[in-house]
Amino acid sequence: MNPSRPVVEGRDIIRDYHTPGSMTRRATTMRAVKGVSFSVERGKTLAIVGESGSGKSTLARIIALIDPASGGELLFEGTPIDISKQRPDRAMRSRVQMVFQNPYGSLNPRQKVGDVLMEPLLLNTNTPSAERRDRAEAMLVKVGLGPEHFNRYPHMFSGGQRQRIAIARALMLNPELLVLDEPVSALDLSVQAQVLNLLNDLQDEFNLAYVFISHDLSVVRFLADDVLVMHKGEAVEQGSRDQVFSAPGHPYTRELFAATPVTDVEAIRQRVARRQASRAALQDG
Repeated sequence: MNPSRPVVEGRDIIRDYHTPGSMTRRATTMRAVKGVSFSVERGKTLAIVGESGSGKSTLARIIALIDPASGGELLFEGTPIDISKQRPDRAMRSRVQMVFQNPYGSLNPRQKVGDVLMEPLLLNTNTPSAERRDRAEAMLVKVGLGPEHFNRYPHMFSGGQRQRIAIARALMLNPELLVLDEPVSALDLSVQAQVLNLLNDLQDEFNLAYVFISHDLSVVRFLADDVLVMHKGEAVEQGSRDQVFSAPGHPYTRELFAATPVTDVEAIRQRVARRQASRAALQDG
């Protein structure tokens, strides 16, 4: 593990989708990602932004080792990974995990929360049963829930709580990288702020690298260290958060910023913090 080397790096990543031909139609190829390069260091967040159809979620699936790239090179800590030629082993799979937009859709409604969290350990490690349970209960506490939630089902939780469970599951194998695909877009604004605070705290505690996919620029401004702007499969702008937000250089970036309503996530975050402090003071009193 080299702290100075990026956790994940993409060099000219391409993703093509082929449609086979027929007697009445020619075969076609659609290039969804067009030579995108990036890198993410430990403890940092790269936000990938763009409108629907920009290729950002396609790129996220490549980074998360779900889909192969058609061209270019994907590296984890300097080692090239090509899942089209060789499936990643358990150790590689454990290093990168993905959190999806819909927390309910990503959880098995027939599984108790404890089983959801223990399953990655059961499938990928030789961890004894008692230790699996201990680690799952400890992770519930890490994400702001508790051991009492271990035997409950996903439908018994709110959307924000279900997303906390999804994040907990992603962390059970001690990954180095989380790919977060619109993880708060389905949540109410006040709940968004709580989940974003949780992601910040977990990143600090575990020194995680994040790739954060979003169309919400206020969320990106709050969470990101670096920003990559995608348009029609291309990376049209890339730089530090402050650089991109203060002086966007590409016309599409300026157009995107102008067209996107801004929600003050920082103000919501501060309001949530004040409310939590008030409740703590009442309990202490």
